[in-house]
Amino acid sequence: MTMETIILWAAVLTLISVLASKISDRFALPALLLFLVIGMLAGSEGIGRIYFNDYGIAKSIGIVALIFIIYSGGLDTPWKSVKPLLAPGLILSTAGVLITAVIVGFSAVLILKFSLLEGLLLGSIVSSTDAAAVFSVLRSRKISLKGNLKPLLELESGSNDPMAVFLTIGCIGLLINPGSPVLNLIPFFVLNMGVGLLMGYFMSRVSIFLINKSKLEYEGLYPVLTIALVVFTYALTTLIKGNGFLAVYLLGLMMSRSDFVNKRSIVRFYEGIAWLMQIAMFLTLGLLVFPSRIVPIIVSGLLVAAILILFARPVSVFLCLLPFKFNFAEKAMISWVGLRGAVPIILATFPLLAGIAQAHAIFNIVFFVVLTSVLLQGTSIPGISKILKVNAPFDPKKKYPIEFEYSEAIDASLTDMIVPYNSHVVGKSIAAINIPPKALVVIISREDTFIVPNGSTVIEGGDVLLVLANDNDLKRLQKTLSVVKT
Repeated sequence: MTMETIILWAAVLTLISVLASKISDRFALPALLLFLVIGMLAGSEGIGRIYFNDYGIAKSIGIVALIFIIYSGGLDTPWKSVKPLLAPGLILSTAGVLITAVIVGFSAVLILKFSLLEGLLLGSIVSSTDAAAVFSVLRSRKISLKGNLKPLLELESGSNDPMAVFLTIGCIGLLINPGSPVLNLIPFFVLNMGVGLLMGYFMSRVSIFLINKSKLEYEGLYPVLTIALVVFTYALTTLIKGNGFLAVYLLGLMMSRSDFVNKRSIVRFYEGIAWLMQIAMFLTLGLLVFPSRIVPIIVSGLLVAAILILFARPVSVFLCLLPFKFNFAEKAMISWVGLRGAVPIILATFPLLAGIAQAHAIFNIVFFVVLTSVLLQGTSIPGISKILKVNAPFDPKKKYPIEFEYSEAIDASLTDMIVPYNSHVVGKSIAAINIPPKALVVIISREDTFIVPNGSTVIEGGDVLLVLANDNDLKRLQKTLSVVKT
């Protein structure tokens, strides 16, 4: 196949995947399922007849894609909402992953007649979750989740991949070197996670400093600079035996809570990059699968999927959240939202390249488990959220016809503030209320219209004021708006 043919196929499949996302929105199907199906249809046993069985290339594409997807997930995570949930989120993403892996591992020994280490390897591979698929389904149905459920799931899904990677690599190491003591995994864990955390935090400080101080002549170079920093963070962390995925997630999370030049455009850029990486990754994995090899393992795959979805995930969630104030319905919803995504399929290529005896069986079972999880859990999430009464109205982000980029030259930010219906400022003009002298009401959003205000503009209850001011003035104005009418 010539390079031009490869490029043509890549363009055609990407275009089909982008257009298929409309089907995802319309029928509340996770987009990753459609991308996988498109890849399978284009594969050697599908209508496209593209023969692809290079697990090394698939693994490389998957790792590169995951670097940017995980970084983008951290960058898009609202720090203020996840900060109070760090304890339950991190416990779920570490202890929860371990509990899931152990339960599935012992079950695989009984069902599949694997050795204990082979079973634990399978459990480790399917132990991480993908909440991005969940929120795409909820958005398509205009549904959200109440209270702390959404930020907790965002934090867990963004931070649990490194633990799954660690357990997978650890199990493969023990299978390759049978004489190695299991206790050797403890110092490996401390080094792997510790270096990942330190590098992620250190590189976030370095990255923010470089972005703010570089003063590049061309705005388009700032995303290029961040790409270099993200890739550098992953590669250097991995070379010094740290967890590169944890480092890039923490890099994104720390940058999300900080102000830096062109932040808004960089976040938008990585939203597009994350989608491109997901499409490339899922298409590649779809091409890699031979459906005829899945058929013989359907029964055992269903049993493993049932144990994972109905037992292992709920047990891990309920145990990990025992010390925290989540009610039964919330825990049940968190359990059901534990979708499996592309990460398990990518991790399933690791034992294939390592020459593990049951590697092909593990890969096919993992692929089937992921498909089952997406089909069963992904399509039923809106209904389950309503049954458990944890659903909430979807609140789309308001898009304003104006943008403001952070700059060190100005001590201000653009923030929206809602005017309570019982506020004492309702019915008064902007000139008549106590607005700090250096604060500026740039635009008022009223129902479906935008108003460019002046001093005589009258404030109404429910108005959303887009205000340009520093932190102190924003707090003063918020206090003014919250005073109740007497």
